[in-house]
Amino acid sequence: MPDVIADLTLISAADLAARVGMPAAIGAIRDVLADGFDPEQDLPRTILDVPRGQLLLMPAAFGGLVGQKLASVAPDNPAQGLERIQAVYVLLDGETLAPTAVLDGTALTSLRTPAVSAAAIDAVASPDAGDLVVFGSGPQAVRHVEAFAAIRALRSVRIVGRDRGRAAAAAEQARVFAPDADVAAGSPADLARADLVVCATTASEPLFTSAEVRADAAIVAVGSHEPQKAELPAELLSRSQVIVESRRVALSEAGDVIRAVEAGALNPTSLVTMHELFTGRVSPATDRPRIVKTCGMGWQDLAVAARAV
Repeated sequence: MPDVIADLTLISAADLAARVGMPAAIGAIRDVLADGFDPEQDLPRTILDVPRGQLLLMPAAFGGLVGQKLASVAPDNPAQGLERIQAVYVLLDGETLAPTAVLDGTALTSLRTPAVSAAAIDAVASPDAGDLVVFGSGPQAVRHVEAFAAIRALRSVRIVGRDRGRAAAAAEQARVFAPDADVAAGSPADLARADLVVCATTASEPLFTSAEVRADAAIVAVGSHEPQKAELPAELLSRSQVIVESRRVALSEAGDVIRAVEAGALNPTSLVTMHELFTGRVSPATDRPRIVKTCGMGWQDLAVAARAV
């Protein structure tokens, strides 16, 4: 019998970084969507509660490949200096379903999440947008600066966090990705000049008010996939064009969307999917904020993993 383990390609975090840079990851997401893949058809993921957190099982199948991510979400980990989300990813041959590669799923998630954000924001943000405010001071905050620097010439970056020291440390890490920008820790008051906004927090309640957001802002919220949590106020969604990965996922997992719908501030039929956006069925708005709300889906991991091998 074949030695399955011996035949596997093992891709560590360092290997993944060497094989797929941020621009390539953004391109992988963009290409899959532009080629017509509809995330509405993505295989459903399973979320299981376990002691100390959750397990996420995230399968995907397209383009002659099959992939499965096993991820864990441990909310207490950051206090111990550990990643909140950790994972392993298995890539399989689409014909035989034989495992062909195992990737560091934590590194894959860290890469594909901001890549999805950047691909979508690139499609809806003003060409000259360049003043970025990031809410959150964890690894995703820093990597979103990296991703946004790959799609826009950033003029300024402000990292906003509950802990000013952590925000300053994140700003220092982010500076390498935007060397020509003014990068520093900031405050919610910086929203007044922001035409790009990232929300990458574990907040359960909105981080700011609708009135603080400019009409020309492009916003992405990636902080949670839980119905009871929202980083954005319902009033903001009511005055914005709201782009989601899929209606199915948004209406079952995206607390920002679910709360706005329940409040009567958002009609579910007005949601724009990434499939509609990237195939040109719906054009980006130009007269109001554009919000991209993501929860994370299996097709995104597979798109980047396929590029890696």
